[in-house]
Amino acid sequence: MPFKDRFAYLSVIKDIASGEAVAWNVSARPDMALVMETVRKIKLNLTTNALIHSDQGFHYTNPSYIKIIQKIGMIQSMSGKGSCIDNAPIESFFGHLKDEVDYKKCQSFAELYSKISDYMIYYNYHRKQWSKNRMAPVEYRNHLLTQIQGGG
Repeated sequence: MPFKDRFAYLSVIKDIASGEAVAWNVSARPDMALVMETVRKIKLNLTTNALIHSDQGFHYTNPSYIKIIQKIGMIQSMSGKGSCIDNAPIESFFGHLKDEVDYKKCQSFAELYSKISDYMIYYNYHRKQWSKNRMAPVEYRNHLLTQIQGGG
C-alpha cells in the first residue's frame, strides 16, 4: 500500500507561555509509545509544579503516562468532557501545521518525518506570532526570560 493511503500520528507538547513546541513525536500507530516518547523528549528546565494539559484520551489517563508525568515533577491537567476550549492552543497549532505543510504528497514515512521536523524548526524559530509581540516562540521565550531576570 502506498504511504499516501496510510495514517501517521503526531504528538506535540506546547509551552503555553511561549507558544513553543517543546517536544514532539510522530508514529505510524496511535499507541502509548507515541505519547510516552514525546514526554521523554521534553527539553525544558521545568519549574516546580509545572502543568501539562491534555484531553481525556486513553493515552493521558493511562497509569504509565500519569506515572512518567509525576516522575518528572509535572502536574496533570485535563479538560472536562465537552471543554474543547482548553485545547485551543494545541488545536490552533495543528491547524497551522495542516495549512502550512504539504503532508499529503509525502511518499514515505521518512519524507513525512522530515517535513514535520522542518516545520517544527520553522514554527519555533521563524514563524512570527501576533499574540507574542510578533516574535517566533523561541524568541518570545527568551524575551520572557529576559524580562523575568531583569525584573522588568
